[in-house]
Amino acid sequence: MFLIELTYKGPFEEVAPFLAEHLAFVEKGYASGHFLASGRKEPRTGGLIFCQAASKAEVEELMQEDPFVYQDLADLRIIEFVASRAEAGLEAFLET
Repeated sequence: MFLIELTYKGPFEEVAPFLAEHLAFVEKGYASGHFLASGRKEPRTGGLIFCQAASKAEVEELMQEDPFVYQDLADLRIIEFVASRAEAGLEAFLET
C-alpha cells in the first residue's frame, strides 16, 4: 500500500487550470483499481491518494501521468506502508 502526497509548489490559482485534467487522471486510477481513496488537503495546499500497487516504481511511473507532476506544479512524495489493522469496510487497506 502507498500513500501519495502532492504538495503544490505555488498557490492554488496556478494549479487550478490543470484541475480537470488531474481529476481525469484520478478517475483513471480508480478505474484501473490502483486508487482506493483520494482528496485534497486542508488548507488547500495539495492532496493525498491511497494507492495499491506492486512496487514503488510502479507508483512512480503511474504518477508521471498526473498533470500536477509532469507540469511540475506539485512536489511528489510516495510513502509505502503496511496496514495491519483497519475498521470494518476498509479491509482493502490491509496487506494481503
